[in-house]
Amino acid sequence: MSSVVVNATAPANDPSFDNVWDELVWRGLIHVSTDVDELRALLGGEPITFYCGFDPTAPSLHLGNLVQLLTMRRLQLAGHRPLGLVGGSTGLIGDPRPSSERTLNTKETVAEWVGYLRAQVERFLSFDGDNAARIVNNLDWTAPLSAIDFLREIGKHYRVGKMLSKDAVSARLNSEAGISYTEFSYQILQGLDYLELYRTYGCVLQTGGSDQWGNLTSGVDLIHYIEHTSVHAIGTPLITNSDGTKFGKSEGNAIWLDPAMCSPYRMYQFWLNTDDADVIARLKIFTFLSREEIEDLARLVEDEPFRRAAQKRLAAEVTALVHGEDAASAVVAASDALFGQGDLRTLDAETLIQALRELPHADLDRGAPVVQALVETGLVASLSEARRAIAQGGVAIDGMRVSDDSATVEGSLPGGVSVLRRGKKTLAGVFVR
Repeated sequence: MSSVVVNATAPANDPSFDNVWDELVWRGLIHVSTDVDELRALLGGEPITFYCGFDPTAPSLHLGNLVQLLTMRRLQLAGHRPLGLVGGSTGLIGDPRPSSERTLNTKETVAEWVGYLRAQVERFLSFDGDNAARIVNNLDWTAPLSAIDFLREIGKHYRVGKMLSKDAVSARLNSEAGISYTEFSYQILQGLDYLELYRTYGCVLQTGGSDQWGNLTSGVDLIHYIEHTSVHAIGTPLITNSDGTKFGKSEGNAIWLDPAMCSPYRMYQFWLNTDDADVIARLKIFTFLSREEIEDLARLVEDEPFRRAAQKRLAAEVTALVHGEDAASAVVAASDALFGQGDLRTLDAETLIQALRELPHADLDRGAPVVQALVETGLVASLSEARRAIAQGGVAIDGMRVSDDSATVEGSLPGGVSVLRRGKKTLAGVFVR
């Protein structure tokens, strides 16, 4: 294991803010909400119970969900009580996407994914103290409910005209795909969740992405109709890059929180590649760095952008939050060593293998010629080009320059792998059989 240590910032709210609401606003986490003045007073007063829901439409949460998890943690750090809802019932339905109908997963698959998501949610909250978190599953109160009771007790409070006005529903109605009654009813199920949590736990706030605003207000309205009281909702902004592209995608692959679906190394590299125009906003939303620390990093972005200090801090902080400090330290060490700032032979084998799978790579027999490895990994187009690159001193293997085109690949690094370098920054991995 590398000697590099990541000292990630422990989750804590910034004491320079008197009210967690003000910190949420400063961090850019409030895109839309119910009454602002009431919310500020509510969050600055006695502890309240709030919730956020996560549907098991995949076996892992992703970076969009991380916005909600960290928002929940900030509210809990301010003394409020979180309910993490995993949608065992709503996951069987799926909220309407603007483009097309979701493919329904089997009940067995959804139940399995509920377990995965529950474990991920639990990692970001505290289950100790007076404001300990609680995990709930909406299948517990929807499964016993008959269709007749659902329509009589809940459905009668919804007006179809208002349901049709919801953005996702409206988009689907105007598309060739249309919308099924199943997905159309999703907002009623989410409203029922809020009502149940209000009645059982006194929950008075729901958080979620602003694209879910119609579903968030469904519960606010339902509680108002049935219980004749006001509750609240916060919609966080959808995160996009400064160039307008979708955030959280890496070469078409979502950045998942499960290390089996997205390695800690890939996650680290994703954040490391953040554009200068986006990095400060990302630090505000995805880390617990204080306002003062983020302002210092903003000055470095302005004055010394070539150092990429803000990106390095962002990548280390988020990787540590999601995967732990040991994993973050290992990927920082691997990243540095791969680019010539550390000893490849001291790296953790698992992390090095993760890293090489993110690079161009090939499987070769031990003792295969380096020139063959250069071609099969795509670093050169032909054997003759490989020989020229070696003759010009532009090829290294496992950190050592190759001076002879008869050199071979031995897999001498931890995990039985080798690292090829052409020039200063073009890398590839070799997995030796």
